[in-house]
Amino acid sequence: MPDRYGVIGHPIAHSKSPVIHQQFAKQTHQSMTYEAFDIRPADLASQLNTLVDDGVKGLNVTVPHKNAVVDLIDEWTDRARQAGAVNTISIDDNGRMSGDNTDGVGLQRDLTENLTVQLAGRRILILGAGGATQGIVPALLEREPEQLCIANRTPEKAIALAKQFKDLGDINAIGFTALNDQTFDLIINATSAGLAGEVPPFPPSLIHKHVVCYDLSYSMSDTPFCLWAKNNGGEQVYQGWGMLIEQAAESFFIWRDVQPETEPLRAMLP
Repeated sequence: MPDRYGVIGHPIAHSKSPVIHQQFAKQTHQSMTYEAFDIRPADLASQLNTLVDDGVKGLNVTVPHKNAVVDLIDEWTDRARQAGAVNTISIDDNGRMSGDNTDGVGLQRDLTENLTVQLAGRRILILGAGGATQGIVPALLEREPEQLCIANRTPEKAIALAKQFKDLGDINAIGFTALNDQTFDLIINATSAGLAGEVPPFPPSLIHKHVVCYDLSYSMSDTPFCLWAKNNGGEQVYQGWGMLIEQAAESFFIWRDVQPETEPLRAMLP
């Protein structure tokens, strides 16, 4: 009988994780299934226990459960502990749950290996100070950038996040209004504004010929952030499809001890 895996979130119908993991399983000849489970926040604890009782071997975790699930699992990897969020759960034969976070390594691989973006010694800006930013800061600091800056509409949230990671490296925390006349080599959009079709008020001066713009969100067409970057002269503008696939590949490796090839899936990107 195939091993069962899945992804939990709310809503979840839009998730591409089932397609990705089914392709990985086929490619690597793994006997497994992968399903999407729509779980409301109020039902998270009870439904998670039900999935464990039903023999599910592993779960990916997406919005809005990445932070809440931390209090429901038994142990955490260093990556999950640093991020303060979990996107991958492994469940052993005794029902014990271990949490990991593959978002940071997924972004790092997409940027450095797939897009050949240099991170060491570069000036990096992250727009937004929510859960998505939490998951990627440790992996970016690992590459020793010259500067890592977190900008948020509410500066206090950026400052709090910078304090959370102060032991990993120096982080500059500011509000969006302080971005005028600043220059960066890489801009990562981690805001949720694009989900509502909005682009926060970033100054167009951020965009120059050599800057790389990367949106953690993804869509079959340009996201609002990507459109904004292109309309202001951005020439290297990317969506988060590659990160989605790479973080899924890391989850797959954690569960099955087999590293799938990501290139075939990335070749199908819009």
